[in-house]
Amino acid sequence: MKKKLLALVLVLALVVSLAVALAACDPKDNGGDGIDLKLGLICLHDENSTYDKNFIDAAQAACDALGAELVITRNIPEGAECYDAAADLVDQGCDVIFADSFGHETYMIQAAKEFPDVMFAHATGTKAHTEKLPNYFNAFASVYDARYLAGVVAGHKLNEMKAAGSKQGTPKLGYVGAFTYAEVISGYTSFYLGAKSVCPDVVMDVQFTGTWYGTTAESETATALIATTPDREGAWIVSQHADSMGAPNVCEEAGVPNVTYNVSTVAECPDTYLVGSRINWEPYFEYLIETVAAGEKPAYDWTGTLATGSAELLAYGNNISQAIKDDVAAKMAELKAGTRRVFDCSTFTVGGSTLESYLADVDDMGDYVKETEVIKTENGITYFAESVYRSAPYFDLRIDGITLLNEKM
Repeated sequence: MKKKLLALVLVLALVVSLAVALAACDPKDNGGDGIDLKLGLICLHDENSTYDKNFIDAAQAACDALGAELVITRNIPEGAECYDAAADLVDQGCDVIFADSFGHETYMIQAAKEFPDVMFAHATGTKAHTEKLPNYFNAFASVYDARYLAGVVAGHKLNEMKAAGSKQGTPKLGYVGAFTYAEVISGYTSFYLGAKSVCPDVVMDVQFTGTWYGTTAESETATALIATTPDREGAWIVSQHADSMGAPNVCEEAGVPNVTYNVSTVAECPDTYLVGSRINWEPYFEYLIETVAAGEKPAYDWTGTLATGSAELLAYGNNISQAIKDDVAAKMAELKAGTRRVFDCSTFTVGGSTLESYLADVDDMGDYVKETEVIKTENGITYFAESVYRSAPYFDLRIDGITLLNEKM
């Protein structure tokens, strides 16, 4: 009996030892408490900005899922304050620090050089692949895919408005943009091309606010796009690359359909919300945390996709038919398979001509020299290869059918 009991104890001890060893090998299970890592998040604004809230929610979800710790700093301008915030997060023991706005990049690179034992990552940045620091990385996603699909919904709605006789003339979209940057140009162009894929005669007006987050500016811009003047017909549907509720609220008050960015407004704007798109940052935060916890280097340029759940179409509004949803699902499958491309050169012209070659300023050296050929042909489709040679967008073409009412650099 004693020998059997001793054998049982030895077996149990072996099982416990094996479980402990396996847990030690799994970065998700650090002694049962999750990953022993602290992530610092630097935000341009706070939760009142739909853009920043999108990052905050994703970072919190990733840290909760993996058992990591999250420290958030809010309302950090695109200046030296970003470096100060990064240095403070280093002092708080953060292992990896992430900043969410384009203008933070210079100061994140400065911090990365000063604190080589800490990993730094940045959304929408352009310089990781040229700086080649061992601890600085960029990330973005193919959100143009999701914007294209949102445009498909808008195009179908334009067709419905024409068929119902509620609107006459040329179907028109309006777009509230923040700045005349490649990121915004890529976004509004993909939205337009999605609409054009089902409503071939669509045109679009774009007006810029000169700020990423400004409720008054975005409200006034949406109002201007909707208005019909002696020189210009008003927009039938409005979308935006801007971070407040300004445009959606104006559309709801005016009864104009709206396509959102980063947040569904189906509750706040039940009569006018159609659909929205966003980058879901949770997959990247999980990748970043797990990679750093494993002692490995993240990719210099990480680009999330529809397949990774990073480019995402938000919930449909209350008045979207099943036929529209089915068409969007079919086009999404084609985008995932590579048999449809958002920037298919056969679907747009520039100055009346089809694009056959184009150099983009992918290596952002501050000299504005366009050095990288970005037109590719795959599966019989010749297209502009966006977010392939770096993660941040570099599509800066002014295609026919879109009118810029102003510019803000």
